[in-house]
Amino acid sequence: MSKAAVFTMKLEPALRDEFMAAAEQCHRPASQVVRELMREFVKRQQERQDHSDLLHRKVDAARRSVASGSGEPNDSVEARFAVRRSLVDRLA
Repeated sequence: MSKAAVFTMKLEPALRDEFMAAAEQCHRPASQVVRELMREFVKRQQERQDHSDLLHRKVDAARRSVASGSGEPNDSVEARFAVRRSLVDRLA
């Protein structure tokens, strides 16, 4: 992977010193640690966005179902799942 971009940031001198010391204790370059932290942050943000998108799709599908009249009443759903929960409880 090409490392052509330079990233400059401002931070407190004490935090920088602590970070550099911690990276050195791990025998890793500080830039490597920062790249890893950035990748983890980007991954977490993408996972949150994916989860949010999934929830929006589910809510939209439920709304379309209700609007079309093909939805199932809450009491019916609760009764069906009460039966499922009791079966699981018996197996446990």
